[in-house]
Amino acid sequence: MKPYAEDLQNQEKALENIRHKLALLPDASGCYLMKNSEGTIIYVGKAKVLKNRVRSYFTGSHNGKTQRLVSDIRDFEYIVTGSNMEALILECNLIKKYQPRYNVLLKDDKTFPYLKITNEAHPKLEVTRRVLKDKAKYFGPYPNSYAAHQTKKLLDRMYPLRKCGVMPKEVCLYYHMHQCLGPCVKEVEKETYDQIGQEIGSFLSGGHEEIKKDLQRKMQEAAEELYFERAKELRDQIISIDAMMEKQKITTSDAKDRDVFGFSVDKGWMCVQILYVRKGKMIERHMSTFPFYGEAYSDFMSYVTQYYSDNPAVPQEILLPDSPKLMQTEQVNVDQPVAAETALHSAPTADATGQTDEKAIQTETEHSADSLLVAEERAAYAVATNQGQVGDQDTGVKETETQLSGGLEDPSTAALALAEWLDVKVLVPQRGLKKQMTGMATENARVALDEKFKLIERDEERTSKAASNLGRAIGLNSLHRVEAFDNSNIQGSDPVSAMIVFIDGKPAKKEYRKYKIRSVQGPDDYETMREVIRRRYERVLKENLERPDLIVVDGGRGQIKAATDVLQNELGLFIPVCGLVKDAKHRTSQLLVGESSEAVTLARNSEEFYLLQRIQDEVHRFAITFHREQRGKSMVTSRLDSIPGIGEKRRKLLLKHFGSLKKIREASVEEFRPLSIGDKLARQIIAALREEES
Repeated sequence: MKPYAEDLQNQEKALENIRHKLALLPDASGCYLMKNSEGTIIYVGKAKVLKNRVRSYFTGSHNGKTQRLVSDIRDFEYIVTGSNMEALILECNLIKKYQPRYNVLLKDDKTFPYLKITNEAHPKLEVTRRVLKDKAKYFGPYPNSYAAHQTKKLLDRMYPLRKCGVMPKEVCLYYHMHQCLGPCVKEVEKETYDQIGQEIGSFLSGGHEEIKKDLQRKMQEAAEELYFERAKELRDQIISIDAMMEKQKITTSDAKDRDVFGFSVDKGWMCVQILYVRKGKMIERHMSTFPFYGEAYSDFMSYVTQYYSDNPAVPQEILLPDSPKLMQTEQVNVDQPVAAETALHSAPTADATGQTDEKAIQTETEHSADSLLVAEERAAYAVATNQGQVGDQDTGVKETETQLSGGLEDPSTAALALAEWLDVKVLVPQRGLKKQMTGMATENARVALDEKFKLIERDEERTSKAASNLGRAIGLNSLHRVEAFDNSNIQGSDPVSAMIVFIDGKPAKKEYRKYKIRSVQGPDDYETMREVIRRRYERVLKENLERPDLIVVDGGRGQIKAATDVLQNELGLFIPVCGLVKDAKHRTSQLLVGESSEAVTLARNSEEFYLLQRIQDEVHRFAITFHREQRGKSMVTSRLDSIPGIGEKRRKLLLKHFGSLKKIREASVEEFRPLSIGDKLARQIIAALREEES
């Protein structure tokens, strides 16, 4: 009780300190860092108004995930920034630096492969996961390594860049296949490489139709000149391009490069979907699923910011979904449907030709009165929240107050900050095809989350059904609880045994038990089994514990007979016992049941057989791990106990103080004095351990 009281007292002191610091928070944008009792940063957030946002954690009610975060907070720090954009970037950098446990953590740039045209005298095309400032050309990111390598494979056939890592002394097969210009034996002009680089860039940016037409023209010319092998190569390249592009589902008329985001949340998990649209056509998608602890839209924006922090291939336009809660609020407060999309822009952007897109400064489409009403409602809620004027009489308003208390949780504010930072157009579409695209990404995210939880439910159903079917195969009406045993020793040394428990086909790890063998000398597996069964079920009877429906022993007829004899003749228990026999490759081979050890036929690909494999593998893992622990301890014990003057008390004291035999061996005589060990004995200990090592 004493440690608990101290913890409670320390918690009260921490909360008192937090209350004082809350009163001093400024009315400015910035980032806040939440710390636990050990001073470790556990959460980083951003806010348009720090005072309102940080206070919201310690007032009012929260959902279960946020309560878990708040319960761990013992202190906080904050950093004031000059703008929302600075807060967005700073949050991204702080998350990368501290890796807080409650933040959405996007894996680093190694997650996404890129295609790279190297900056060399004779460039080559390669797949890389490292983005460097080396003046090379990067294209991507690709959602997975397979997509990147398949694209490279196609480009290698179409464009004759060098393939070798080190320049050879003579031409290779690629030169004869017209897939290399042969810079190893002849000079290649820089203009040639520049043209190839431009064509590859055009192809990867979505200009494959022009490339395809050019290939078709060359194929016709080769056929007319009777170069049929060359014509066939060109035809195969066209087929490969068609195969790569046939997955595209969306086409827009403006042929822009876009990244389309959507997200969905359920049961404390978030799924983010990114649709890659190049030259107006969707070519790939990427999905990430992870737990989140803060506000949904804020954590979603943290993911987006981290994604672009290491991504050199920023598109011309980014489409973000609206906040689900905000959309619900708008439906409550706006009677008419939104007639135009809200466009959020940064500074003027350059198109593919390098010319400035003047429309980027303006709204993409003219706003109707309904659209302006939506924007005014958003602004009013943001101001009201900051001033504390929003009442609780309207459920929709209350939800929005919680959602916008941080400022950057509002899609409009967050998108503006992102646009300013990346210097590209960022939109939160409200209608039309772009709204359908974010809706498609969001729906894909929702379906992916539903599938995740359905698979879990299905797995539980299948596991429970497998347990029932296994019970029927053995002749049992019910197979709710299974207890399995395995013994482990090396030539009789350090013998141990372990028991695991499976309930309805799933491991119940809190009920696992370990046994040090007391009465058996040498490698006697049968007697070891008898001792463990006796000790386990004597306790079950004495403490009136739940009895298993089935006992599984690792072994055949001898182990089954030993266990059954103890249960029936010594303890008066009639619990079915079965044995699991392994084959020559140490894999589960056969199930034997009863004293007669009859084999039960189970299909190797059945769920019941898979359940038996899991039970046998798990009990073996648990037993062997325990045996290794005991063997390691006995080795330490024997080395120290063999030294005169070292008993059990001093051995424990030495190991606690130094931590390991290695550190004791490397210690100086003076380091033993705090343990009340004289210099003479200290020298004996060091000498004995060093002699044993040599």
